[in-house]
Amino acid sequence: MPRHALSGSRIRRIRMELGLRQAALARSCEISPSYLNLIEHNRRSIGGALLNRIAKELEVDPSSISEGADVALTDALELAASSFQSPGRQTERSEELAGRFPGWARVVEGQQKRLAKLEQAVETLNDRLTHDPYLSASLHNVLSAVTAIRSTSGILASGEPIEPEWQARFHRNLYEDSQRLADAAEGLVAYLDAGADIDQTHILPQDEVEAWLSAKGWRIDDLEGDDAATPESLVLASADLESEAARELARAFAVAYAKDAQALPKSTLSDILASGTSDPRRIAFELSLDLPLVLRRLATMPGDHFVGGLSLGLVICDGSGTLTFRKPVRGFEPPRYGAACALWPLFQALQRPMTPVVADVVLRGRDETYFTAYAISTTKYPVGFDGAPVVEATMLLKPRLQGVADATHALAIGSTCRICSQDACPARRAPSILGITAITQFE
Repeated sequence: MPRHALSGSRIRRIRMELGLRQAALARSCEISPSYLNLIEHNRRSIGGALLNRIAKELEVDPSSISEGADVALTDALELAASSFQSPGRQTERSEELAGRFPGWARVVEGQQKRLAKLEQAVETLNDRLTHDPYLSASLHNVLSAVTAIRSTSGILASGEPIEPEWQARFHRNLYEDSQRLADAAEGLVAYLDAGADIDQTHILPQDEVEAWLSAKGWRIDDLEGDDAATPESLVLASADLESEAARELARAFAVAYAKDAQALPKSTLSDILASGTSDPRRIAFELSLDLPLVLRRLATMPGDHFVGGLSLGLVICDGSGTLTFRKPVRGFEPPRYGAACALWPLFQALQRPMTPVVADVVLRGRDETYFTAYAISTTKYPVGFDGAPVVEATMLLKPRLQGVADATHALAIGSTCRICSQDACPARRAPSILGITAITQFE
């Protein structure tokens, strides 16, 4: 049932929330209770003067009755229904459920969000188990200590006569290796226990910097405006950056951020977005700015500047394809350690330097989310044209509303092969933990 045909359900819900009897509302609107009953059960259409009278009596805007007040809730229900490929889902009646039973609809929405969060935790843990350098080193230390203890204890248990001096040395080695094993095991257990707080565990300096930026909403307000702070003072004043390596990365990022903010002030960008222009290519052309700079600046803007109130995601990689910056967005969580999906427009841009790549993409998974991706690759020569070039690619992800996205023309992508649900993918290079094992790129 189309959304505009459910005005009656919304009238009934609002009336009941106000504690207003059907007969009283009908009398104040100068219609019969039976006619209002037909309207509330969506058996009679409503519009014009009658719609305005009812909206006035209910003290709501007429558009909230004709179009629906909570489109986000309806989209969440449709997203939850699309996650379960079972017959009889009745996705076309999501608006009716949201209008007639908003409480139950929010229960479904909450469960869907919890499922998505749990799945993200599983994906992150799998990514960590597969690629985490700290975990790999810890396991190596444990195995090394076990091997040393086994070798020493084997000599002592052989029954062969051993000189007292060597016997004391073996005992000392056995004790020291046991201590090393206990320390390594204790550290490994503490690290794995941190899985319950997965987002707060920072192993690499880049993780510290991204957590620091995430706490700031991915924008550094202190570096905006005429009275901006200096990048050096900002980094030194932050208690969230614990290691010197993280502070060095944050300092370099803050310097680049300050230059971007000076070239494209937040106030200027806010005015442009308020005018209805959000295409980064058009903004870069009208302001005569580099497209990567515009992509980076758009990623710092709050979600209320864009359709649907959703902020934008940003991914940056170097010439080797290694992700050097990750700003996640709802529905898109770039891998922290492993290789990313080879189908991303980000990597297509690496093959076409200085040529913008624009594509509608859909991220496969339980919750299929749609984005418009803008990517471009640039080449710099920091030591001169006779030196080695430095290549960098930038990709901005703009979320698309569920009802607007066109699935037929969207490029299907994933996060990383190990947790991708797409079957028969031409770019798959590793089996998925979801049971999809077909690898076709070597055929």
